[in-house]
Amino acid sequence: MKNTGRLPVNIKGWTLSDKSGHSYRFGNLRLNGHSQIRVHTGIGHDNRRDVYQGRRAYVWDNTATLRNDHRRVVDAESWGRHGH
Repeated sequence: MKNTGRLPVNIKGWTLSDKSGHSYRFGNLRLNGHSQIRVHTGIGHDNRRDVYQGRRAYVWDNTATLRNDHRRVVDAESWGRHGH
């Protein structure tokens, strides 16, 4: 996930989900301007550049929708065979 703006964004409560119903909710996290964070399925320790869902198996169905804390769509992506 990348913040392309110059101002920081508090993404606490934002969600990243797929069409199959898998979802990840961001904790208390501030994304600085012109910075990015990677969301990993597996187990690890969250830091400023990477967050981990703590799952033991890959779950994403080649789609991802980012919603803010008011459930409004901020961005959506798809990849792979049926993606863009």
